[in-house]
Amino acid sequence: MYRNAKIKKNRALDIRNNFSMQQKQRNYVPPPKQDLSMYGAVDLGTNNCRLLIAQPTGKGFRVITSFSRVVRLGEGLLKSGYLNKQAMDRTIRALRICSDKLKTFNVINFRSIATEACRQAQNCDEFFTKIKKETGIQMETVTSNEEARLALRGCQSLLNSTQPYAVVFDIGGGSTEIIWAKRGKKNFEIIDVLSLPYGVVTLAEEWMTSEIDSQAYEQMVQHVATKLPTFCIKNSIKQRIKNKKVQMLGTSGTVTTLGAVHLNLNYYDRSLIDGLKLTFQDIERASKRLTKQSFQNRSELPCIGNERADLVIPGCAILEAICKRWIVGELSIADRGLREGMLLELMVGDGIPVTGNPAKLT
Repeated sequence: MYRNAKIKKNRALDIRNNFSMQQKQRNYVPPPKQDLSMYGAVDLGTNNCRLLIAQPTGKGFRVITSFSRVVRLGEGLLKSGYLNKQAMDRTIRALRICSDKLKTFNVINFRSIATEACRQAQNCDEFFTKIKKETGIQMETVTSNEEARLALRGCQSLLNSTQPYAVVFDIGGGSTEIIWAKRGKKNFEIIDVLSLPYGVVTLAEEWMTSEIDSQAYEQMVQHVATKLPTFCIKNSIKQRIKNKKVQMLGTSGTVTTLGAVHLNLNYYDRSLIDGLKLTFQDIERASKRLTKQSFQNRSELPCIGNERADLVIPGCAILEAICKRWIVGELSIADRGLREGMLLELMVGDGIPVTGNPAKLT
């Protein structure tokens, strides 16, 4: 009797449990399907080919994967006016990798832009045709104003909203874009743009900066400095700085490298650099540390390497000219720019209300 009673009790318990489970299954509402939409941005510069693939999340996006390769597309362009075969071949190999990644991650929308080297090259159209044929990527050359606009869009979430004005610059391989911006109702808006035909590659080729003496370095600084006064006077920038209404933000390999050198990093860590603030004294010390070293010593620094040991010197010269003209006193560093600007605009274009990622430092 005892055994039969126990069996009946267990069966009754099983029936109640099964019924309860069935009720839960009937009332179960699945969680909303996660948006897996992927977006991509390809930035083909004078020196680098870079890709960023990201997914919208909250008011910003999460980076899924990235790719960067030094291709030196603008090698020899200054003298010949044409992209050379070796540079184009290097670039196409890098773009094949970008194309494969765009397919692998099922990117639904992407934009691919080229900047100063392709703006200057007389054989750019033929090059783009070859890129399309061999990689499937349709490139577009953007104007310097569009380049500046995208750079500001990508990094302006690092700007201090309490300051009404900003000098934002992007030191590239073939050009440097300097943006004079004013805080608007929602975002900072461009007032004026100065595009200098000097970047780290063009100045390196002109001054052969693998081994450069202090006199040649100072000549580079002065060469860039002569192009700034008209823009400065036109926009009354010095007067705004005097009234403490201006902040400065830099986005480029030059400023991120100087940030890493300042922190004595053994390896590059974006989370420590993006949003980092350096005083002009910090910048001067880091620059002098680099400019006084030989090419070999610079190449052995973990955050520079052999590929960029010659390019960081003209970058320092451009930055020094900017800092001497506009003595704001502090520089914010952005490890973001064109690609992030493209991604945000693609997402907004699809109706996703993103504004930009905050710095990890904050």
